[in-house]
Amino acid sequence: MSVCTVVGAQWGDEGKGKIVDLLAENADIIARWGGGPNAGHTVVVKNEKFVLHHIPSGILNPKTINLLGAGVVIDPIVLLKEVDGLVARGIEVEGRLFLDPRAHCIFSYHQRLDAAQEKVAKIGTTKRGIGPAYTDKYARFGIRIGDFSNESHLTARLKAECERMNHQLKQVYGESPMDIQTVLDEILPLRTKIARWIRDVSLELNFGLKQGKNILLEGAQGTLLDINFGTYPFVTSSESIAGGASAGLGLGPKHLTEVIGVAKAYVTRVGNGPFPTEETSEIGEQLRHYGSEFGSTTGRPRRCGWWDNVVANYAVRVNGLTAWAITKLDILCGFPKIHYCTAYDTPYGLTTEFPTDGQILAQVKPIYETVEGWEGPIHHCRTFEALPKAAQNYIQMIEQLTQTPVKYISVGEKRDETIVR
Repeated sequence: MSVCTVVGAQWGDEGKGKIVDLLAENADIIARWGGGPNAGHTVVVKNEKFVLHHIPSGILNPKTINLLGAGVVIDPIVLLKEVDGLVARGIEVEGRLFLDPRAHCIFSYHQRLDAAQEKVAKIGTTKRGIGPAYTDKYARFGIRIGDFSNESHLTARLKAECERMNHQLKQVYGESPMDIQTVLDEILPLRTKIARWIRDVSLELNFGLKQGKNILLEGAQGTLLDINFGTYPFVTSSESIAGGASAGLGLGPKHLTEVIGVAKAYVTRVGNGPFPTEETSEIGEQLRHYGSEFGSTTGRPRRCGWWDNVVANYAVRVNGLTAWAITKLDILCGFPKIHYCTAYDTPYGLTTEFPTDGQILAQVKPIYETVEGWEGPIHHCRTFEALPKAAQNYIQMIEQLTQTPVKYISVGEKRDETIVR
């Protein structure tokens, strides 16, 4: 029995979906603990691409049970479209997907408010309603998945929340109000479909532990988007570090046996906020082009830069990483020289520790070292020794600087284009 937790170790988009899909082969239960449909996990199986927003990537392995925990915010419309899309492609979902009744819901009025707030705050959100849904949760106005069990109760709650939200949209942001009947017509027909998937996720996971099941916990976004430990305010609205798994699933932290940090062999970021190793030159464009660096949820171009070891060591510390999964190593093929950041030059001197102050982070200058690049392709490599020597050296550099082993190396987008050490 094992409980393996997979977290993003940068600003999200690290390739967690592929790693979860790979590890699902040995898992019985897969559970997601936070975030909403702002996540976009891309998995390629036998040349067929799947982009998942709500459902854990393990759904593509036919023997797994997939759970969405209490810490997730769920858009019922998006979820059902995703389910229908999977079923249309031959993926069995019924009896394999369950939702915790304590998970909060996203509705169209959250998306309207998100868009209105983004005009003012300019955080760079996906405008999927994530922030307003979590705001309602903590302000104790939220509607939860469990409310779908009772139609009259759900109807009354939706009407009340639409009225409250309309007041905010009109009085605070000068926006036109929502039509309440339209919201009811969107959601109420989905009630019975959602209600049949309700199950106590905490109970399921702890029962699975007693049965000796292998459990895989899937994070969303990345360490530097965590609401507490990310580059605030340019963050998501939930816990995306490993500690959030326990809180979002009702699974005691003593049960976590392995924490795998997923990181690209370089770094990307979507949205606004500081990014010390960002390359705005031709190199950044090359990384974006070679890596197809466009958001799987929004399509926005990702900002690209070199490996940042200050970020990497921060991720090791706050997550308690036991191993790395390095993705997109193949994208670095063909660069004659590869740079990596080992420290920051700040207004207060050199540091190898990640600043807690966003204003300082915005002023730092990365201190780079350089290694030789290598030629590709490397998609065919299935052992570490089969990699070009310079690529081996690059991986070993990451291990040495972070004092954390690299257990998985992705050399292509397909499931089998992965080295397991």
